[in-house]
Amino acid sequence: MSTQDAVTPASARIILICSGKGGVGKTTLTANLGIALARLGERTVVIDADFGLRNLDLLLGLENRIVYTAQEVLAGSCRLEQALVKHKLEPNLSLMPAGNPRMLEWLTPDDMKAVANLVAERADYVLIDCPAGVEQGFKNAAAACREAIVITTPEMSAVRDADRVIGLLNSQGIQPVQLVLNRVRPKMVANQEMLAVDDVTDILALPLLGLVVEDEQVIVSTNRGEPLTLNGTSSPAARAYVNVARRLRGEGVPLIDPSKERRGLRARLMAKLRKSGNF
Repeated sequence: MSTQDAVTPASARIILICSGKGGVGKTTLTANLGIALARLGERTVVIDADFGLRNLDLLLGLENRIVYTAQEVLAGSCRLEQALVKHKLEPNLSLMPAGNPRMLEWLTPDDMKAVANLVAERADYVLIDCPAGVEQGFKNAAAACREAIVITTPEMSAVRDADRVIGLLNSQGIQPVQLVLNRVRPKMVANQEMLAVDDVTDILALPLLGLVVEDEQVIVSTNRGEPLTLNGTSSPAARAYVNVARRLRGEGVPLIDPSKERRGLRARLMAKLRKSGNF
C-alpha cells in the first residue's frame, strides 16, 4: 500500500502526541483527548503507533474488541472498517490498534503515512500515540503527522528529552508544535522542589496548550479502562483534558491556576462549608 492509495482531506488534522521520555503521560493524554474531542462532536480516530508496547486499547477499555490491526490493513488482508474499533460508549471515537511487535522489522514511514491518510478520510482529528524515544518508532509516527503535541512533566530529565524531540520535529517542518505540562504539583512548585510552569516554557519555547495537575483519579481511571473525560468527572485532570481539547479546536479557554486547584473529598467539603458560612 502506498500513500497514493488515499488522499487526506484538507480539514483532517493529524496530530502526533509525543514526549521523548517514557512514562510521562502520552497514552493517557491520547485516550482522554480523543474522548474529549469526540464528546465535543468531532469525528476522532486514535492510532496506537507503539507496536512494541501497545497500551492505548487498555486505557480505552477496548482490548477485547480487537480483531484486526494496522498490520492487516497495510497487508491488504482486511478492510479499514474491519480494523477500526469504535468505542462502545462514544460513537465519535475509533481506535486503530497497533500491529504485532514483529511488524517493527519492516514498518516504514510511508506505511504510517498510508494508515494515517486512510483514517483521515473519515475523521476530523487523528491522534497518533507515539512510542517513547527518538528511534525508528518515533520517526515512523512523526512522518505521518502535520502537527504535534509534546507532553512532559516538570522534571529535568523529561524536559531535556522533550527539548530533543522538539528539535527533531522542527527539523521535519512539523507545525504547530504545542506543549502540555503534566503532573504539576503546586505545593512542590511553591517550595521550589519542582520546576515552575514558566521555567519549563522558557526552556522549551513552546506555546502552552494545557496544564494537568497531579490527580490520583488518573490512575484509577487507567486501571478501569475508563478515561476520565468519558464519565464527565469534575476532577482537575478531567477538566484539564477537556480544556486542551477545546483549545485545540480554537476556543479561548483560559489556563488553570494550579495553585487554586482543589483535590479530594475533604478539600471539596471544606470549600462548601466556607461558602455556606458554616466554617
